[in-house]
Amino acid sequence: MKSTACAPPCAPPEKREPLRRSEALERAAALLVAGADLDASLKQAGYRSTRSNVARMTSNVSPAELVNLFTDRNCALIADPALLDIGVHLEPGGITALLAAPFAPRVDVSQGDAQQQVLALVNKARAVARKCGDKPFTPAKALQYNTVLARAALAHSADMARNNYFSHDGRDGSNPAQRVERAGYRYRATGENIAAGMTTPEDAVAGWIKSPPHCANLMSQSYTEMGVAFTVSSKSEMGVYWAQEFGAPR
Repeated sequence: MKSTACAPPCAPPEKREPLRRSEALERAAALLVAGADLDASLKQAGYRSTRSNVARMTSNVSPAELVNLFTDRNCALIADPALLDIGVHLEPGGITALLAAPFAPRVDVSQGDAQQQVLALVNKARAVARKCGDKPFTPAKALQYNTVLARAALAHSADMARNNYFSHDGRDGSNPAQRVERAGYRYRATGENIAAGMTTPEDAVAGWIKSPPHCANLMSQSYTEMGVAFTVSSKSEMGVYWAQEFGAPR
């Protein structure tokens, strides 16, 4: 008998949520048995994970006994609360189980709370002189929040998330100025920051401050208003997409 598991005794925590059966992980486990590597198996099976683990066991016992032995010897792995899904492949004398955490991006604050947090963080950053790359900026006046700019931001972040791209150019060929105008904002100055993969307002703003062109937008004296929004999609590459629109009205 051989196994890659921990040795007993151990027991799963009482509040551990039951593992969810995943047909995609079952396909991936079968591919592993056939000789494919883990990444290729998951990709071919159509399962995107943030973490995964494989356990295998062979023994000349009945399938029911094999499952019981496998569970006993892999209790620490099975008890891991970060691994939510499981796929099992059984064959005569052998069992392969693939446990994984699915790619499930999320932002733990509401859209409204995120908007207010970004505004506060941006105004805090604007209150201090800084360099964006090699360009110095003096402190700038606080921005006001504008719901029309926020509407334009939400439309662009949703389009990026839905269509899995990351660009200032919209899929319809629009640029940021055209999109804020389409939303109903008449401007004398406008600009846009975008971000992807960040799951908190703090990380989004910190990323913009670290990037010279985004930082320059954020510190610009030309703007008096801003709007921001995020969209989440587990089917996209980056998971979370942010758009921040700046403006000064006519």
